Amino acid sequence: MSKPIIAIVGRPNVGKSTLFNKLIGERRSIVEDVPGVTRDRIYAEAEWGEHTFILIDTGGIEPKSDDTILKQMRTQAEIAVSTADVIIFMCDIRAGLMADDRDIAIMLKKSGKPIILAVNKVDSIGDVPLAFYEFYELGFEREPIALSSIHGTGTGDILDAVLEVCDFSEEDKEDEAVINVAVIGKPNAGKSSVINRMCGEDRMIVSDIAGTTRDAVDTRVENDYGVFNFIDTAGIRRHSKVEDRIEKFSVLRANMAVERADVCILMIDATSGITEQDEKIAGISHEAGKACIIAVNKWDAIEKDNSTTNQYKNEIRTALAYMPYAPIVYLSAKTGQRVANLYPLIREVYMQASRRIPTGQLNDLLNDAMTRVQPPSDKGKRLKIYYMTQVSTNPPTFVIFCNSEELFHFSYRRYIENCLRDAFGFEGTPIKLVIRQKGDDSTK
Repeated sequence: MSKPIIAIVGRPNVGKSTLFNKLIGERRSIVEDVPGVTRDRIYAEAEWGEHTFILIDTGGIEPKSDDTILKQMRTQAEIAVSTADVIIFMCDIRAGLMADDRDIAIMLKKSGKPIILAVNKVDSIGDVPLAFYEFYELGFEREPIALSSIHGTGTGDILDAVLEVCDFSEEDKEDEAVINVAVIGKPNAGKSSVINRMCGEDRMIVSDIAGTTRDAVDTRVENDYGVFNFIDTAGIRRHSKVEDRIEKFSVLRANMAVERADVCILMIDATSGITEQDEKIAGISHEAGKACIIAVNKWDAIEKDNSTTNQYKNEIRTALAYMPYAPIVYLSAKTGQRVANLYPLIREVYMQASRRIPTGQLNDLLNDAMTRVQPPSDKGKRLKIYYMTQVSTNPPTFVIFCNSEELFHFSYRRYIENCLRDAFGFEGTPIKLVIRQKGDDSTK
């Protein structure tokens, strides 16, 4: 990756996510006054001056905790430190210099990376309290910077310090087009496990505790198939089970992740089969017009015979009758079975969603379709279709001009869509047909 990577680390609840959100200019990380809200690494781009860099928000480090989740959070932070070019180490002036701060400082010094020490929650930058100076004891090469992440004061000094130590020599080299992939599904369907398997590292925190992933988390992978940005989303629960504020934020993040994705992978747990909740989650992708792959996970845990695959396929196609275009792959994140097949499939459905068909070919198809099946009529008035053109991609969107929108029945609309798929493919992507009545300038 050509852009420098900056990791924000520190104890829980020192304001890392607040600073992260302030620097990127949006609420990407969940911010609550509860330790442990950010559990995975969160990535986003930030700009300062004429330069762009990648920021990583990490879960709080508790060096001596034996709690399973906290230990994995510590591991995630250590991975962030190892991959970063520069580290922003945050402390809390209200809590003072703590033993955990000293332990984290020792860990960071061993990394050999440039460290910028940010002392947060300094209410008045112009009147720094005496407690600020005790942070000099940590012995970093650069002086600590007073900061108020909530108000944004001191953030300019932090970013100036980042620019001083970053190498931007590779910045002007263009990156290959990135395919954004949102991995969606119920809690515990195996979303994080699949991403870890595809990345070849323990990128995401994985446990059997429902709700482990609370943010939408980005992971970038480059391989022979291209450049992919995987977005692991918090498991989307039933509304009745969305109780606390953090959980509501997580559902919102999952919906936002779908909006910024090019391709969605819907994870279904093979051990529980397709459920009503799976249908609702699939609907989010479909309504957003996103290309989609259905991944049936935990396939290794299913007892099979010659009819098992067809049985699952029929159940899925019946439940998700509105998205017959989505290919189905049966895999196991645990064993790695068929996980590698996702890469070429993601690329293929992305290319299909990005296809643009010349108007001449579309109208040849349209004329042939009308010859085979006449347009419908009502009370002596017949539907006349004049021509069709493609107006956009992702999803492929076509405008059809006719004499009467009312006569263009749903069944004939479906027929035209099927003709488009038979002729041009469009596997994995929804198709949008816009019917425009002659003399009507507005899109219906």
